[in-house]
Amino acid sequence: MKVKGYQKLAGLLVVMLLVGLHTPAYGENNSKKATWIWQTELIRDGGEELLDFSREEGINLIYLQIDRQLSSDIYEAFIERAHKDQIAVHALGGDPRWALTEHLDDMLGLADWVIDYNGKVAAGARFDGIHLDVEPYVLAKWETEQVQIITTWEQNLKAFLSLASGKGLELGIDIPFWFDQYALADGTNLNEWLIGSFDHVTVMAYRNEVEAEHGILDLTRAELELADRLGKQILIGVNTKEMPGESYTTFYGHGKDKLNQKLDHLSSALGTYPSFAGVAIHDIRNWQSMSNDEIVPPGSTDPLPPSPAPEPNPNPAPGEGDRVPDADPVTRDPMVRGTYIWEAHEVVQNSQEILDFAKEKKLNWLYVRLDLEQPYSSYSSFVKQAAAAGIEVHAMGGHPIWALEENRPRMMRLVNYVKNYNRAVEGDERFHGIHLDIEPYVLPAWKENSQQVITEWTANLDAFVTELKKDSSLEASMDMAVWLDKYKVTGEDMSLSKWMINRMDHVSLMAFRDVAEGSNGIVGVSKEEIAFADELGKPIKISVEIKASHEGDHITFHEEGAAYMEEELAKLPALLKDSPSFTGSVVHAYAYWKSAKP
Repeated sequence: MKVKGYQKLAGLLVVMLLVGLHTPAYGENNSKKATWIWQTELIRDGGEELLDFSREEGINLIYLQIDRQLSSDIYEAFIERAHKDQIAVHALGGDPRWALTEHLDDMLGLADWVIDYNGKVAAGARFDGIHLDVEPYVLAKWETEQVQIITTWEQNLKAFLSLASGKGLELGIDIPFWFDQYALADGTNLNEWLIGSFDHVTVMAYRNEVEAEHGILDLTRAELELADRLGKQILIGVNTKEMPGESYTTFYGHGKDKLNQKLDHLSSALGTYPSFAGVAIHDIRNWQSMSNDEIVPPGSTDPLPPSPAPEPNPNPAPGEGDRVPDADPVTRDPMVRGTYIWEAHEVVQNSQEILDFAKEKKLNWLYVRLDLEQPYSSYSSFVKQAAAAGIEVHAMGGHPIWALEENRPRMMRLVNYVKNYNRAVEGDERFHGIHLDIEPYVLPAWKENSQQVITEWTANLDAFVTELKKDSSLEASMDMAVWLDKYKVTGEDMSLSKWMINRMDHVSLMAFRDVAEGSNGIVGVSKEEIAFADELGKPIKISVEIKASHEGDHITFHEEGAAYMEEELAKLPALLKDSPSFTGSVVHAYAYWKSAKP
C-alpha cells in the first residue's frame, strides 16, 4: 500500500510539474505584475533584453502582441525563456474594429492561431492565455452609434469566448474605468458583463495619483466591488507613455522610483479586495525608457515636455525656443492630387500599401486621421517615406460634435499631439498641417438652432487656428460643404463660407458631383467659394466622392468608376484656369478609391 501511495504521489508531482511548465506561477502570493509588449519584432533575437528588464522589475505576466506572419520558432524560444523565469505569456491582439460584425473573423483568427500554435509545440513553449485590447470608443462613429457598436461587440466577444474557452487558456481583456456608464441591450451593465465573462480584466486606470480625488482608487472601486461579487480577478493598469496635454494620465516624467512607490501604495491599499490580482504597466518600451529620477514637479498638471531625443532644434533663434519646428519642404507637382485616410490603423499597420497606392495614383498630398493613443514612432517612418516620395502629409481629425463649445478640448488634444510630435521628430518626419472635418449639420442641434451651432463652431475654429499658429507654422485647413455660403456668421454680414476660407490657410471644398461641367457639376456648385478664395487670395482644393452614396448617383463617382473620375478631374485645371485659388483635387477616400471600379 505504501508503494502504491508513493506511486500516486510521484504521479501527482509529475502532473504538477508539467502543469507548472505550461502555466508558470505568478509568485508565492499569486500577485500579478504585467506589462504589454506591442512591438513583436523585439523578440526576434530571443527577447533577452525584455526578459532581463522583466526579471529586474518583477514582471510575471507579459501581454505579447501577435504578428501571425512571424515564425513559430521565434515564439517558442521566447516563451520557453520566459517560462524558465516563471513569467506567463498571453497572446495579445486587438483593434477597435473588432467590435464590428464585419471584423469578427479577424478576432476569431487570433484565437484560432493561438490554439493551433499551442497544439503544435511543447508544453513549455505554449501561450498561457489570450488578452484582448479592443477599444471601440476610438471609432469615428462611436459618438453617434454607441448602442449598435456595443451590441455587435458583445456578439463578437461571445463568439470569441465560445471558441477560446476550454482550451487551457486564461482569457483577459482591457477595459477603461469609465465603462460602467454603459449597458448592454438587455440592460446589463457593460462592465459587469465583461468582468463576469473573462478570467480577468485589466482596468486601464490611467492616472498618476493613488488616493486623490479622481485618483486610481477612486476610479476603480466600482470594478473591484463587481469583481468581488462575481469571483473574478482585476488587474489595475497604469500608463508610462507620454500623453501630450494629459500629463495626469501617465507616470511619464515621474521616474521609476516614484512609479514603484505609487504601485506599492496601490497594492497595499487594494489588498482588502479579494478580486485585486495585481498591476499592469503600459507599456514595456516606455517603461524601460523612464529614468529613475522625477523630471516633473509633483502635482504639476501642465503638459509634460516632449521626449528629450531627438532635440528638434538645439540652437534656436532668439525667442524660438518653444516654437514648433517646421516640416522639411516637400518637392511635388504644383497641382495637388490627394486623398483622405480615415482609418487611423491603416497608417500604423499598412503604411507600405498606402505608399504603393499613392505612387500608382501619382498622389502628392494626404490627409491622415491620427490615433492619439499611438506613440510618435507609429507615424514618423510613414511621414518620412511619404516626404521622400514627394507627398505632403497633414494630420486629420474631426467629428460633428467638435463644432460644439463643450467639445473644444477634443480638438485641442489633436493640436497638442501634432505640435509635440513635430517637436520630437526630424524635419522630414513632421506633419505639414492639421486638417479638420467637422460637419455639425448632421446633428439634431443643427435642426433645432443652426445659428447657435454656427456661433459655437466658428468660435471653436477660431480657437483652433489661434492655438495652432501660436508657436508653429503648421497649416490650418478644413473640409467645407459647398452650400454653407447660404448661412451667415453670427453677428456679421458675412457668408459662413467666406469666413471659413479667410480663417483657414486652405479649405477642401466638398464639391461632391460626378461631372466637371454644367450648372450642377463640380465647377458649377463651387463657383461662390472659388470666387471668395480668389478675392481673399486663399488656396482651395476640390474634394470629390467615390464612396457609394444614399443621396443619389450624381453625388459620387462610385457608379462610374475610377477611370471616369480621372477624366472629369483632368478637366478642372482648364475649366478653372482663371481662378488662381484652385490648387488641385482630393478624392474621398483611400478606403473606397482602392476598391473602386476601374
